[in-house]
Amino acid sequence: MRIGELAARTGVSVRSLRYYEEQELLTSVRSGGGHRHYTENDIDRVHYIQGLYAANLSSRTIAALMPCAESPSTHNSDAALERMALERDRITAQIDDFLRARDTLDRMMDMARAHRETLAHAGAGAGAGAGADAAPVEEGAGFRCG
Repeated sequence: MRIGELAARTGVSVRSLRYYEEQELLTSVRSGGGHRHYTENDIDRVHYIQGLYAANLSSRTIAALMPCAESPSTHNSDAALERMALERDRITAQIDDFLRARDTLDRMMDMARAHRETLAHAGAGAGAGAGADAAPVEEGAGFRCG
């Protein structure tokens, strides 16, 4: 099948399929006219590649996992599982980093809300006859990040 049919049957763009070839994740046989031709097995291969990309793996990592799909063996399977475990640990560390960042941002937002509430109360008191002696509260006064 030609590249357009593979794209249609897998739901992957022609551009992505060309990229997979550039990264040596997918191969084709060229016709005399230079057209790419693929086999039925390439449909499963593209779905496998898509699954690995969906798992946030790089093309280099995917290439390292391909021997398991190309030449199934205990050795290749063990190597692929070890590599996937390392990638899972990397993703878990990123999740932990994002959770810490989110928690920090939540604390900063709480501080900003508390400061805003302080400003709102100070402004209400000044407007309600606090007198000419009351100093205006500057926006952001007293608010410290960190």
